[in-house]
Amino acid sequence: MKKIIYIVVMLPVLLFSQDNITGKILDAYDKTREIGLAGANVYWQGTEVGTVTDIDGNFSLSYKPEYRKLIISYVGFKTDTLTVNAPKKIKHWLQPSDNLDAVMVKSRKQTTAKSYYKSANVINVSSAELLKAACCNLSESFETNPSIDVNFADAMTGTRQIKMLGLTTPYILIATENIPSIRGASQAYGLSFIPGTWVESIQITKGAGSVVNGFESIAGQINAELVKPSTDDKLFVNLYGASSERLELNTHINTKVSDKWHTGLYIHGNTHNGEHDVNDDGFLDMPKFNQINLMNRWQYTDTEKGFVSFVNLKFLNDEKQMGELDFNPDTDKLTTNNWGGEINTKRYEISTKFGYVNPEIPWQSLGVQTAYSSHKQESYFGLNTYDITHNSLYANAIYNSIISDSRHKIKTGISYTYDHYDEFVNAGALDADFERTENSVGAFFEYSFDNLELFNLTAGVRVDHHNLLGEFITPRVHARYSPWSKSAFRASFGRGKRSANIFTENQQMFSTSRQINILDTGGSVYGLDPEIAWNYGVSYLQGFNLFGRKADITLDYYKTDFKNQIVVDWETPTEINFYNLDGKSFANSFQAELNYNVFEHVDLRMAYKFYDVKTDYNSGRLERPLTSKHRFFTNIGYETEHNETKLDFWKFDATFNWLSDQRYANTSANPTQYQLPERTPTVATLNAQITKVFSPKFEVYLGGENITNLRQSNPILGAEDPFGANFDSTFVYGPIFGSMYYAGLRFKLR
Repeated sequence: MKKIIYIVVMLPVLLFSQDNITGKILDAYDKTREIGLAGANVYWQGTEVGTVTDIDGNFSLSYKPEYRKLIISYVGFKTDTLTVNAPKKIKHWLQPSDNLDAVMVKSRKQTTAKSYYKSANVINVSSAELLKAACCNLSESFETNPSIDVNFADAMTGTRQIKMLGLTTPYILIATENIPSIRGASQAYGLSFIPGTWVESIQITKGAGSVVNGFESIAGQINAELVKPSTDDKLFVNLYGASSERLELNTHINTKVSDKWHTGLYIHGNTHNGEHDVNDDGFLDMPKFNQINLMNRWQYTDTEKGFVSFVNLKFLNDEKQMGELDFNPDTDKLTTNNWGGEINTKRYEISTKFGYVNPEIPWQSLGVQTAYSSHKQESYFGLNTYDITHNSLYANAIYNSIISDSRHKIKTGISYTYDHYDEFVNAGALDADFERTENSVGAFFEYSFDNLELFNLTAGVRVDHHNLLGEFITPRVHARYSPWSKSAFRASFGRGKRSANIFTENQQMFSTSRQINILDTGGSVYGLDPEIAWNYGVSYLQGFNLFGRKADITLDYYKTDFKNQIVVDWETPTEINFYNLDGKSFANSFQAELNYNVFEHVDLRMAYKFYDVKTDYNSGRLERPLTSKHRFFTNIGYETEHNETKLDFWKFDATFNWLSDQRYANTSANPTQYQLPERTPTVATLNAQITKVFSPKFEVYLGGENITNLRQSNPILGAEDPFGANFDSTFVYGPIFGSMYYAGLRFKLR
């Protein structure tokens, strides 16, 4: 195994390259902001040698003395021809086409983008898309995106849970600037620990991700890019208030320290102390909470020498209280006076990113990522106690280069991960400390072939040695073929492997009276084996004109096939059982999506999704509980006209979701009054928001969530007897609170 790792790391040394030019293609509409044009074509005149700019407008292209004329083209912009006499770095601004101003405006304001040129199925979500909803934190940032499902995990904590391809958060690699961040102890609530205003953009990758980011992802990857001190507003203030009595304040303060150094202080606070019981079951419909979240971010940039680096320092304190209206933690904690609970979390993080591009050999670069976090949660739920301390260290070194010319790109490197978990569980008959240490070292190699607009291939492999999971190989492949204009056929497959954190990933079980059982088979993680799955997927993207307006349609099909899974079995009403899979477990996902520019400034997005998610339980093969088979989604957005001279305008946005019925876990063994039907009712919700932009500095917004006022009438089973054997708050299929309205303002100084 050591020899394999050595070969993977040293392979690039054996490869060769030739002269290249690199550069960046920018939008000349606003030269002060240097907005890169993603997907611009850059090629040598009279040859098939060319490339496409990345999401930031960067490109790298091989050079030969006989290549003299460089062509740069982009839809809605004038095509330029540059004379190049030697390898050099190019920064070029493309001018908008005089007769295509409207196209240019739509392209510049595109809020969600899919590439026709990348091998992976990636959806880029911009900050403008995030502003279509309140987006108080990352868990609330997917309401207008049909690829991600959002629902509540239970009736107590108010935790939003996301799903991709029919699978929940633990099977999705969630990263912050490509550093894994929501994992381990933060799986349950970590999405609410990243404020929405800190997010500059989100990249959603369906299916197998990249080997560069590790071996754990199975259903896909979500990466959140944070705002940069050098490009963010000098001062940004966002004030938010909701009818639920939730208040939130976000403040960004950015400073230019020197020509090379910038720093930013980001302050987030939110509070909710209202007591609401709309369904009259005696329990809070949403928890009380207080959160303070701080980040100090430093950025160093030296373009002449090719250095870029970031240092992030973060602190979080999050406090939640849930339970009965009459619950008083000072007198009722861990007693049968009233049912209630608290979740108190403190988290410290430091992360660094270092990048170097050799000015003399610009197609070669080196990146180093490091992160350390300390996460401590102390919590109790009625008479159940759960505490966890998780210390984590992550390091990743990445080398980028080319083979022969820019069509052949490589990435290689090594990574190290350390995790120490210390958990205490006191729930019913289970009263024990659980402690483990995981560490892994791995090496990866990824090759990419890019033949301009016709074909892309990205093939990667990584080799890892893990103290509990053993030694294993992770392959992942993405391919894209475009037989005609504005088309992209994609296929991918890959393997994922992970250790399941059964307690922290399923904390909703503590808000029940269920007995927790671990069916120990001698596995390496609390008696259980690692989870292993293969993901396969195909996708087709086609752009076209419909009645003279731009449109595109996407068809996706993905299959996740588990070789082993830790089955979370809720099928016995008074128990929850964890055991290794004996049989099959799979998640099949199909999605059809249409994006259409209906009229000038009016955009429509419609989607249909179908899930077939089943597992072989001890009681037989069943649908995964509370997973809707069918989902219809519609989002429509409208902006009034605005330009350089007319800076004030209105924005309107509405999102409709419909979910088919879902299977309840079996309750037939309960007494009659605690039995539920086999399936839930359907769910239909409508969200809307209106924004008035007065100037580039100031705007206000007003919105509503669940305007249809749908409410689940019985989210808590046995609410009248919370310390009885049938108490359960996990049967949540829809909203509990009903309609919620909010308003806010945004103020910024550039």
